[in-house]
Amino acid sequence: MTATTIAPRKIQTRRIEFEYDETLPRHFMGGDPAMSHVVAVLSSLFPEGEDFFVQSVRNYRDKITDPELKKQVGGFIGQEAIHGREHRTFNDRLSAMGYPTHFIDRLTKYGLWFGSKALPKPHQLAITAALEHYTATLAEVLLGDPEANAKMTEPEVRSLFLWHAVEESEHKSVAFDVFQTVSGKHRIRANVMRLTTIGFIAGAVAGSILSLLLDGHTYRHPITTLRSVAAARKSPWLRKDVRKRIGDYNRRDFHPDDHDATQLLAEWRERLFGEEGTLAGRVKGSPSTVA
Repeated sequence: MTATTIAPRKIQTRRIEFEYDETLPRHFMGGDPAMSHVVAVLSSLFPEGEDFFVQSVRNYRDKITDPELKKQVGGFIGQEAIHGREHRTFNDRLSAMGYPTHFIDRLTKYGLWFGSKALPKPHQLAITAALEHYTATLAEVLLGDPEANAKMTEPEVRSLFLWHAVEESEHKSVAFDVFQTVSGKHRIRANVMRLTTIGFIAGAVAGSILSLLLDGHTYRHPITTLRSVAAARKSPWLRKDVRKRIGDYNRRDFHPDDHDATQLLAEWRERLFGEEGTLAGRVKGSPSTVA
């Protein structure tokens, strides 16, 4: 086991529910077809992905002796479980609107089931750490970039993703710290990240193409759709600085906290969950806290 210094961090499991009805527009990202399908595909990946993340960390729960990290693992598991539940609800609404969310969910389930049987447990944990770097990076773009934030035009969808983004940022170091504690092998971490990047990007692109092809709007308004796809290349989530941040993961001395989001998190915790926060009244009971 590798000696690792675990920084205290605040992780809260907020029990919250989101609801969607027939008024949700088909292209819920400000009428943008391509972005709506990309977000739908990402949401489709979350439920089974979150379950895999939880299990890969839970595999090592009894090997973690650091009390701070043990508490953080508890917070991580609590947050991820509720993320999966709430994205399933959103995906059910999207499926009713014609998105292939259930199909993508099943493919993800089978793929991760195979990975859980075929791959050594350290590699499963390395996959989780790699994908947590992706989710935290994308989350902090949403929280910190006004252009990205403005694309979330539907209030309930916006609330779902902002809540999720805050919690992804809160626990962004947990899986990484568990990996460093129980393995710490840079070769495994870097190689798994490279392969995970290929799989994640290929899956997201293929899923988005499939989703667009199943949308009647694509055929009724081909020029609009093509313009939307072309514009997606300039998305705030694809900017050079974001790509560089993703690439930082493979540095030998990398740690997720290198990208400090302390002030960003403080701002959004207050905006969402403070006394006047937009979601304060929707959190059920007292959120469990790891500080």
